[in-house]
Amino acid sequence: MARFDIQNASDATMGGENRADVFCEMGLMYATGRGCDIDLVAAHKWLNIAAIKGSDRAAALRADLTMTMSKTDLATALRAAREWMTMH
Repeated sequence: MARFDIQNASDATMGGENRADVFCEMGLMYATGRGCDIDLVAAHKWLNIAAIKGSDRAAALRADLTMTMSKTDLATALRAAREWMTMH
């Protein structure tokens, strides 16, 4: 599944274009287990990135997801999003 993350994340940032909808879909994929195992940390990471890029839908979904996560998982997801944003 990491290959999917890398390919889609790379596609979403190519040419200086940031497509928040791609990141939102990646978050939904992990939140629902669509084609992968459910991973709420990864879901929050991608929804957070999409929200930062301007997706209101992702921001709302992220808020809902946050209510179901432990503080440890939330901290891990926030750290992962911050690391990704720093590198891209």
